[in-house]
Amino acid sequence: MIDAALPAHHIRPAHGWLNDPNGVCRIDGTWHVFFQYNPAEPRHGNIHWGHATSEDLVHWSEQPVALAPTPGGLDAVGCWSGSMTLDEGVPTACYTAVATTPAAAVGLTARSEDGLRTFRAAATASTGPWGADSTAPGAAGNGKPVAGSPEPGHDGPAPETRDPFVVTVDGHRYVIEGFGQPGPDVSGDRRHLAQVVVLDATDLSDWKPLGTLLRVDDPVAARVAPADIWECPNLVRVDGQWVLLVSLWRRDGGDSDLAGVAWMVGDLEIVDAVPRFNPRDGGTVDAGPAFYAPQVAQVGERAVLWGWSWELGRDDAWLDEHGWSGVITTARELHLRDGRLVADPVPELDAATGAALDPSWSALDHPWVRVRAQGPAMLRCSEVDGGLDHLELPAGAQVLIDGSLVEVFVEGVPATTRIYPTATSRWSLEGPGTVTELR
Repeated sequence: MIDAALPAHHIRPAHGWLNDPNGVCRIDGTWHVFFQYNPAEPRHGNIHWGHATSEDLVHWSEQPVALAPTPGGLDAVGCWSGSMTLDEGVPTACYTAVATTPAAAVGLTARSEDGLRTFRAAATASTGPWGADSTAPGAAGNGKPVAGSPEPGHDGPAPETRDPFVVTVDGHRYVIEGFGQPGPDVSGDRRHLAQVVVLDATDLSDWKPLGTLLRVDDPVAARVAPADIWECPNLVRVDGQWVLLVSLWRRDGGDSDLAGVAWMVGDLEIVDAVPRFNPRDGGTVDAGPAFYAPQVAQVGERAVLWGWSWELGRDDAWLDEHGWSGVITTARELHLRDGRLVADPVPELDAATGAALDPSWSALDHPWVRVRAQGPAMLRCSEVDGGLDHLELPAGAQVLIDGSLVEVFVEGVPATTRIYPTATSRWSLEGPGTVTELR
């Protein structure tokens, strides 16, 4: 039976759990997006790196799994988020390896000698926040805590470091990582530790902690990115200016709260051999309720972003029935407009435009469409499988629909949400606008 809710034209395997995009890059003319993937069930755990490729940023082909946990190894619990770089021309994944708990994570590298088809684990690149005291078996490194870590013996939960992102500044290679503490410290100040730390990555087998790129107590960061941990940092050039993205992890009672993604634009300077980011302004990357952990591919002057869209309001029974969870968004091109970060679908999507559809259409027969509102309008979906069933659109809004993935773009501000059609659902556009099929 065809699953009307399954996004069939975006990056996501037919089964299993998917979360963060990783290692996004363009090498030898091919776009690569890796992603957090549990092939066994639609729940987080046993994390691998899945892999998809595209020639045009629109149509994607699933590839064999790139990284898998090693029983008894540093990544026995999972190969978590990271990035891709070229090391003397060799594609090299730099990722978070978890052997026991996130507080004991280490940075690992894996190299591909066959065009990103397979990867071979290389040497340990860095220790976790406790340096040589990491509880991960076999952890190696220089034995120093990551910059900003409290001394051993402090009160409160152990800090966590993760999600290495490789960036080159003035010809020098660095790794930046998210850092923070998952809960209140003894003073009750929840958020004083969230920061992005910097490591020297001249030698990819031995990352050396240097210091802090930015802390949450910076006035701009405190306003736009309050969090206990900053995850999935990206430091990229957009229209000639430095932009930092951080995903906001907060403690909400006993649970974690993935509280959106912030952008900051500012200046990068080297102070005592350590890169420092000085933000001038910032805001929210995506205004919707189902977007997190984006990663940007810097290709020449282009900055192309993908994010993870999770499921909204789906219980265990739904996950077991459908067998999948999570999808990677449409590729988005980033720009700065009047000092603000904006994102629109990549222009390559225009080449996928198909036939015009009536303003009422079958969700099952036409699962992948683009809607353009020419005035205030209402977009509805009948007979949904619970949850949201309509959106109010302002004039000029563009909406991309693929199964249950719904991405709205209004003047460069995206909002990602989920609406779950069934086999009998019909979409309708009420108000002026056009509907075209994508193919």
